[in-house]
Amino acid sequence: MQQSLEFLVFGATGQQGGAVARALKARGETVRAFVRDAQSHKARALAEQGIKLVVGDLFDRASIERAMQGVDRVFSVQTSSPSGLVSDEQEVMQGKAIADSAVAANVEFIVYSSGGAAGKGLTGMGHFDSKSQIEEHIRGLPIAATITRPASFMEMMLLPGMGLNTGVFTFFMHRDQPMQMIALNDLGRINAEILCHPERYAGQALELSGQSITGKDLECAFSLAAGHPIRYQRFSEELLAGNVFLRKLTELVDNGVVAGIADIPALEREFGPMLTLKEWLAGAGKAPFDAALNMATADIALR
Repeated sequence: MQQSLEFLVFGATGQQGGAVARALKARGETVRAFVRDAQSHKARALAEQGIKLVVGDLFDRASIERAMQGVDRVFSVQTSSPSGLVSDEQEVMQGKAIADSAVAANVEFIVYSSGGAAGKGLTGMGHFDSKSQIEEHIRGLPIAATITRPASFMEMMLLPGMGLNTGVFTFFMHRDQPMQMIALNDLGRINAEILCHPERYAGQALELSGQSITGKDLECAFSLAAGHPIRYQRFSEELLAGNVFLRKLTELVDNGVVAGIADIPALEREFGPMLTLKEWLAGAGKAPFDAALNMATADIALR
């Protein structure tokens, strides 16, 4: 009988880590979640699902090392600087600390969730280039590792300020320009599958996406889900001229670095069918979409 494995998930109260922790638990695995506050709503929700909480802080190396004791496999993801919670340098420090602690604790396998823009040369945007630095560090360590590079999350489109509640949705692509996206549920189950099978995936860097979507696709899917027309438009030139962050990000979409290069048919052969935007809007995305649709117009920020 195979010995039970112990999985440690970082970022478990966030989007990616939470999806991976839930997917591992759904497979019947033993899961630890690294959390700062065991009494937070999201941490308690994990505990209610039978996930063990280990309290620590990514700025405290000793707490990371304690959490690693007895762990077989690790999922590593860090907060990026656009959150306003860390600098790019701190993200790199935390990513390296997790990997180094895994080596010190004789962890057999680590999956590092990077980003779709990483590993393709310098972008000039710190929160992308930081991930390339962490990738390079992990590749130099004596530990079996897989790097996953997710495309943009479908959930990201429901952030406040994109205009769903005005009937005009604003995003990065031109109307006929494709951009790859993935639903968090797919991201969670794929990373869980990789964590459970290092013999298949160690040493690889995998681009992850579920669907290639144009602005017109968004317009059709959002209009259908809303039950009334939602017009799509790209961020205006005036907005981009006055917002350096959005302008640089849009340039990386235009030159293909952030648009996504995943081989989606190959991913589906390996990991099974991916959620389309329409399917996601009818399932896991329905409640947050309805909330964004009905948000008070005073909350509009990016128009």
